[in-house]
Amino acid sequence: MIQINGSSLTIEEIKLLAVENEPVSLSQNAKKTVQRSRRWVDEIISQGKPIYGINTGFGIFADRQISSHESRQLSRNLILSHAVGTGVPLPKEVVRAAMLIRANTLAKGFSGVRSSLIETMLEMLNRGVHPIIPSQGSLGSSGDLAPLSHLGLVLSTDEDDLDEQSGYAEFQGTIMSGKKAMKKAGIPRIILEAKEGIALTNGATFSAAIAALACNDIENLLSVAEIALAMTLEALLGISSAFDPRIHKSRQHPGQITVAENIRALTKDSTLLDSTNRIQDAYSLRCSPQVHGPAREILAFAADVISREINAATDNPLLFGEGEAISGGNFHGEPIGLVMDYLGIAMTEISGISERRIFRLLDNRLNENLPSMLVDRHEDAGLNSGMMMPQYTAASLVLENRSLSTPDSIHSLPTSAAQEDHNANSLTAARHTRQILTNTTHVLAIELYTAARALDLRLRDLPQAKLGRGTLAAFQSIRKSVIYHPTDTLWGPEIDAVRKLIETREISSAVAGSLPKSTQ
Repeated sequence: MIQINGSSLTIEEIKLLAVENEPVSLSQNAKKTVQRSRRWVDEIISQGKPIYGINTGFGIFADRQISSHESRQLSRNLILSHAVGTGVPLPKEVVRAAMLIRANTLAKGFSGVRSSLIETMLEMLNRGVHPIIPSQGSLGSSGDLAPLSHLGLVLSTDEDDLDEQSGYAEFQGTIMSGKKAMKKAGIPRIILEAKEGIALTNGATFSAAIAALACNDIENLLSVAEIALAMTLEALLGISSAFDPRIHKSRQHPGQITVAENIRALTKDSTLLDSTNRIQDAYSLRCSPQVHGPAREILAFAADVISREINAATDNPLLFGEGEAISGGNFHGEPIGLVMDYLGIAMTEISGISERRIFRLLDNRLNENLPSMLVDRHEDAGLNSGMMMPQYTAASLVLENRSLSTPDSIHSLPTSAAQEDHNANSLTAARHTRQILTNTTHVLAIELYTAARALDLRLRDLPQAKLGRGTLAAFQSIRKSVIYHPTDTLWGPEIDAVRKLIETREISSAVAGSLPKSTQ
């Protein structure tokens, strides 16, 4: 059971809830803090003093004071008018992650909402009510307004309680109106009070949700990228000296040092390495720690930023005491936009160097006398195309990644009559990076599949040769799922099977089990 309090939510807990459906609750201490901040809102309303978002309009209408008896309508109008997202719906795990993050944000006690709003969201998560959230339409400032408003349509209502104004949700595998989904789940929808509309919608929450899930995926992909590199290095009879710890310590970058150490562990006991008279390898092999390493460091930096964001108060205004509501800009998604751009660039480089290794495996001028395109035998070239086309697919995905990794956070257009004149574009950055990860996963699957085939051919020529500890475990894991084919076959489904081994972490687990704990 995950228990939220606004301050200690972790990226790992987000994955547990979003992907593995771990239940969640609100801590008692957080509930007391939330109730205290709600009393502060009630005090402000009773005084009649204009405070942005509580008894004023929004954006360009911030100077329009709203009477206290219209506060409910103000919150509901915000949800209705802002739910204008478009595009394909976000995946269920992203929606679940965003709901958890938003509930945790409100649980900090700076937002002035009732605890019932938070508990309604948590009940939706525990009972499996998942709002349908369009993926496009957010600038990331003032947070992810449109996506969060679509969430608001499902969990809130008004006196009219119109089915057509309740949004859509998925419940028990069926998409229906939000009103019907909540009724079937036995969860009462709430009427939003003063401040609750803006508290619910202010913050780059969906951006942060994608970012948190991406951190888990990238951690796995970087490990898989090292496994693929090690397999290719052995298949190409690579040179181990490029991974000598003295080289990497002399440059001092921790990510680079870690990658070199991991490659040494993966290839330990290999007799394929250093078996030629070559002095040095091409950059895609020799410089791989210098390319993979920075990606590890960027992930560590991004995870730190995201960990702070998922425990941050991100709406506006924030409440700090009786009558003390301060307007600011914590809803601005720039921190998430920037780190997602960083991660997208880093993973584009991982896919790019992987594709270059795939290319080397296939070119018989570069692959140490393996057959061209890794056909079964040299004389089969022409009749069989071998791995020619999978490299095309990898190249296409890398080219797409290069377009997707053009930074999104540098782009801004003003909104709300220039009151909101600099926007973060964080959700677009997050979505693009998520697609980069999808593409990179497939590129790495192609490298693993191609390297496994190259190792089959190499071991046939050198039957006494021995693979490294980690590379042998990876090779065996792949061969349990897909067999070696001497002639052309339908490669695509088999590459998809290897991709599934990546996504389910079966390859990573198999390799980890083969190595001493000190090297994992």
